[in-house]
Amino acid sequence: MKRETLEQLLAARANRQAVALITDLKSGAQRIVPRAAAAADPLAAKLDEAFRFDQSGSHEGHFINIHNPPLRLVIIGAVHIAQSVIPIAQQLGYDVTVIDPRGAFATGARFPGIALYDEWPDEVIPKLGLDPRTALVALTHDPKIDDPALNAALASDVFYIGALGSKKTQSSRAQRLRESGFADEQLARIHGPIGLNIGAKGAPEIAVSIMAEMTRALRLGD
Repeated sequence: MKRETLEQLLAARANRQAVALITDLKSGAQRIVPRAAAAADPLAAKLDEAFRFDQSGSHEGHFINIHNPPLRLVIIGAVHIAQSVIPIAQQLGYDVTVIDPRGAFATGARFPGIALYDEWPDEVIPKLGLDPRTALVALTHDPKIDDPALNAALASDVFYIGALGSKKTQSSRAQRLRESGFADEQLARIHGPIGLNIGAKGAPEIAVSIMAEMTRALRLGD
């Protein structure tokens, strides 16, 4: 590998940029293709699949080595459902961050070993950054906490946005977000009521439904 190629890979990793290193198996020539530019590459169809499934391998005389940033999950609300979501998310490879300005909820005793912020989402999220390998779920039911986070998520390219609440709650939330300037096609990105409809009851089952829906969005783009 040429030094220039290695430096490009290291820079992509530092900037949480998804790239593919493509090696011509006959000539040994290498090129780096950012995911954002993959649609214009001759191997576009294979690259799309490889990026979505974190899958490196050979294809048409080339070896495609996928370098995706680690997955991240930002949870708004240090609530019971969050406590059930976190262990599943960690097993699936997500780095988890919990944000909740309510100090009584956001405690290390309730969320040991988790990146935890007892600040308002609009204070924390700009520091974290949101990108295509990040998912955000809003779980507080409190518009003062959830809405700023949803505003930030809708203005970003996160791959999944979920919000807890009934259909009535979702309707009210959508109206508030419209008043903030978001169009219906943007609001359609929010999965709400959150999670796949599997008849989930209680926090653990709701957590399963959330992570299943998130996985579908990650892998299939739904």
